[in-house]
Amino acid sequence: MKTSRSLLAAGVASAALALTIGAAAHLPAAHADGSNLFITSAHENADGTATFPLHRGTSHGQTVYYIILDTSDGNLSQRLGVNESRKLANAANTGAVQHISYNADGTINFPATVDFTPNRVVVPGPTGFPPNAAAPGAVGEPTTADHPAYSPLIQLPNGIIENAPQIARGVASDNSSRADKVVSIDLAHMTVNYLETPGFQGGNAVRYVSTDASDPAAAALEDATYAPALNAAPTLDDDSTASSRTTLVAFTNGQTGVNNPQRQGLNSAVLDGQSPLNVLRWNPSQGRYSPLWDVHLAQWTPAAIASGQNTRQTDVGQIFNLVEHGLVVGFNGTPQGTTFRASGFIVNCPIVSFA
Repeated sequence: MKTSRSLLAAGVASAALALTIGAAAHLPAAHADGSNLFITSAHENADGTATFPLHRGTSHGQTVYYIILDTSDGNLSQRLGVNESRKLANAANTGAVQHISYNADGTINFPATVDFTPNRVVVPGPTGFPPNAAAPGAVGEPTTADHPAYSPLIQLPNGIIENAPQIARGVASDNSSRADKVVSIDLAHMTVNYLETPGFQGGNAVRYVSTDASDPAAAALEDATYAPALNAAPTLDDDSTASSRTTLVAFTNGQTGVNNPQRQGLNSAVLDGQSPLNVLRWNPSQGRYSPLWDVHLAQWTPAAIASGQNTRQTDVGQIFNLVEHGLVVGFNGTPQGTTFRASGFIVNCPIVSFA
């Protein structure tokens, strides 16, 4: 049975690497606990998981299981009860997608799948982040002569893009055959309970699910599938509607302490075993939303820390203001006055709800 050597429950990072244009097709639906669901086919649970419809397909003749979280088409998203992200259409016919086919029974056949057997490893560094060692617990198949690389993005024959990460294969009841964040699978009712991650967007608390990352250390810290093909999604450091990416800020040296109300950052995630409380720029009701987050690793300056201004942040716009005032820089101290840029990797984290 697969075991984990991780010290981190959820996060997103890379040890190796250093406006709204209008509403989308649907607004969030009110949930019983007071939250608002963007993915209306989901149900959020008191244990920090969300229940999603489970889909069955095949890859290399073996059964695989996947969930659908976003599509590039409003009508399909509404029918499935998932997020609409028109920006995903910009990834069509790139190396970031798998072109799927259909089996005779109408199920999807994926060219590539995921190896869920590796043991996840996260060894904290002296300040938590960056870690001294990190290895993902699930790895997407690489490109071979027979098939392209695994990606959670699939292109249907009609050109629509779905965000359909694979979360189990073969004997899905075996922990070594499924993603680490899968808490339980019900094959009778075809549902899966998957761990959520809390964060912020536009000053609001949000919950999202992390399924894939294009950097191995990020995948290890995120406890997600390593899917380097996602880096082919257009375009690095482009948050516009011409891109399939959007902005996420992850602090690397925020305050720590499980009970500290100002706790935030990848260092806290490693040391405290809690979410890093990343800050996302857009939500699924906004036209610039995408589940493909262009991660901007951020660092408080010594001056900000000395003056006590390194407090918890909840809005990307405010973080950009802090950058302009020289209080926040890029990871490893990108000098003041330089552009605050993306760090070169993607995490696939669809927003499920906001509080």
